[in-house]
Amino acid sequence: MKGKITMRVMEKSEETTASGAREYLTFRLDQEEYGIDILKVQEIRGYEPPTRIANAPEFIKGVVNLRGTIVPIVDMRIKFNCAQADYNTFTVVIILNLRQRVVGIVVDSVSDVMELAAGSVRAAPDIESAIDNSCILGLGSVGERMLILLDIEKLMSSVDMGLVAADD
Repeated sequence: MKGKITMRVMEKSEETTASGAREYLTFRLDQEEYGIDILKVQEIRGYEPPTRIANAPEFIKGVVNLRGTIVPIVDMRIKFNCAQADYNTFTVVIILNLRQRVVGIVVDSVSDVMELAAGSVRAAPDIESAIDNSCILGLGSVGERMLILLDIEKLMSSVDMGLVAADD
């Protein structure tokens, strides 16, 4: 099963629904649950070891050839200083399309697509963390679940990532 899972995100709705809600793809890293704008997601694939790139930062696992496109793969567990987890059948790569650039992120698992109304999103507390606070859109709550909503495009285009030029 490893490396065989491929799910294309084909139906992409408008940026917001008629009710003003936005849709987020949710995923897990260690014990935390995150959400990213579904419109940035190109597809979800099973994890397969990428080709290493010499002198790349530790969080850049390497690159894969995705139908003729060379895609850099970022391990979000390393980037966010999470406990090291084993790559298993639940480990997936979310392929993102950011400013005409394709980037893959390794996450522990993908949960689902959630629609969050603007009223269910709260400002994130201003605390020191592995994530630049400007890359956190807020905290979304659905029932007992709390999601850390990321501005994935801003995170991937940050200077320390070196993946997407800020003025592209």
